[in-house]
Amino acid sequence: MLPGWSAGEEKPLPAPVMTGGMPLLEAIAQRHSVRDYDTTRAIDDQTLADILWVAWGVNSYGKRTVPTSRGLQNMQLFVLTPTGTWEYDGPGHKLVKVNDKNLIPLCERQDFVKNAPLHLLYTCLDDRGGENHVGSAYQNVYLYCTSRGLSTVVRAMIDKDALKAGIGLPENHLVVVHQCIGWPAPKK
Repeated sequence: MLPGWSAGEEKPLPAPVMTGGMPLLEAIAQRHSVRDYDTTRAIDDQTLADILWVAWGVNSYGKRTVPTSRGLQNMQLFVLTPTGTWEYDGPGHKLVKVNDKNLIPLCERQDFVKNAPLHLLYTCLDDRGGENHVGSAYQNVYLYCTSRGLSTVVRAMIDKDALKAGIGLPENHLVVVHQCIGWPAPKK
């Protein structure tokens, strides 16, 4: 069973925009990792809501936006901010505060990470399928970012043990990857 933090502060999100964007095949053709971010431009609430929904939300069929092996739903998605860690509640389409810790420095083994305004952390149970769900989720985010003109990169160069402890994940959970997201840096 996945841990929950139901006693935490909740932040409702705007309804996700489920139409528009770049055609899928164009997004796939243009998808690539980008490590340069505009440090003056934040991610607005609507864009954040859309990103989280494509990663781990619930679609119009009542299913997750990514396939889950045997319907296990054994992934968790966290948003790391300088003022705390939040878990995305897909069925409720809201953020639930986990703690007041700034865990972003545990992801900063590369300098460009400091410039990204949005940090996602993907975790799962250490049983079958969880890491596959994570891969599907961050690929959805890549395609969304490409469609919206955002920069993103997924990374494993993070302090997984310290992040696990900082969030308070149980022993049978894995920290899998971190994803930086932001608007592209202005062209020089």
